[in-house]
Amino acid sequence: MDRGKRPDRSLAALNNKMYMDLKDIIREHSLPFLPAKSLFKFNAVCRDWKLQISSPFFAHNQSLFCRSTSGFFIHSLDGSPSLIPIDPSFCGVPDPLLKFLPEPVDIRSSSNGLLCCQGRAEDKAYYICNPVTQQWKKLPKSNVNHGPDPAIVLIFEPSLLNFVAEYKIICAFRSTDFGDAVEFDIYSSKGNSWEVAGEIHFGARATRMPNPKSGLHVNGVVYWMTISGSILAFDLTKERSQLLQNHDSRGILGEFSGKLCKMNVFGNSISLSILDNVHSNTMQMGSQTKMWAGKQQVVLDSNIVGNVAGDYSVLHVDSNMLVVRSQGKAFWYDFKSRATKCIPGEFHNSRCLPYVNSLVSL
Repeated sequence: MDRGKRPDRSLAALNNKMYMDLKDIIREHSLPFLPAKSLFKFNAVCRDWKLQISSPFFAHNQSLFCRSTSGFFIHSLDGSPSLIPIDPSFCGVPDPLLKFLPEPVDIRSSSNGLLCCQGRAEDKAYYICNPVTQQWKKLPKSNVNHGPDPAIVLIFEPSLLNFVAEYKIICAFRSTDFGDAVEFDIYSSKGNSWEVAGEIHFGARATRMPNPKSGLHVNGVVYWMTISGSILAFDLTKERSQLLQNHDSRGILGEFSGKLCKMNVFGNSISLSILDNVHSNTMQMGSQTKMWAGKQQVVLDSNIVGNVAGDYSVLHVDSNMLVVRSQGKAFWYDFKSRATKCIPGEFHNSRCLPYVNSLVSL
């Protein structure tokens, strides 16, 4: 009789071991990929999970692995900031109005869970914050005038070796010493200071000044659209600038598969092109090398967006998604599934800042 029961006990022990292993696998290898709002829900699963999620080491890992855009910060019609999540059940912050900051602010840039905000008081102070943890830092004042609407780009790339976030801010500003020129002011969190780069971009007439709301960072280079449609590029490592020809001021810049890309609307379709060769203008005459290479065409599902051929604007593009706005609504296109979905909420602003629901610590 005892021998007959042993297999049952062994099977139960084996099942229990499998359950424990699966639980550990989920805790160690799945949780770091989830956005912050989902993780807060899992705090209630058990004490072990709560301890795991609340540890600084876990927050560091989550900032490394959770890198997908989960929502967008915009400014409402009254000027206050607000967060519109792609899926409200997975992305959220305790205070989307950012009232935990010491003064009302305008969001200037975002990068991998951090926001760069500028106060509305007279000194126009800059703040870096994580809206999930509500940690924030006031930056020292720069020695140069960035202007009333600064062309700010925040650069934060999570690193395995850095448990405290290291980031940079670059601002392209009109030179006060040279006419029709642009200079570059760089803040580094390592030294907690601003420094104007030695590079000066000349020939920046009014139509070639950077659009303050168009900047982004791709693989060590910061790009801005100009009013005329060309693209101003600044290499952070070499501290060298370059003007790239684009010939279309209506497009929007983004990052696709690690390269700079641009989106253009043509009727009911949207074309995506990637920067293929920045030196194409120096090639020999007759060369077939082009600066931009066509990547793919996107046709939105008319059953979702309705009959809005050409009546929409591109708000955001990355390797995973394309976001467009039409008549106060926003839609996103998934490059993998090719599905078109509606984003809940109203988009009256022409600019949205991509946001990653990260636990990164300042």
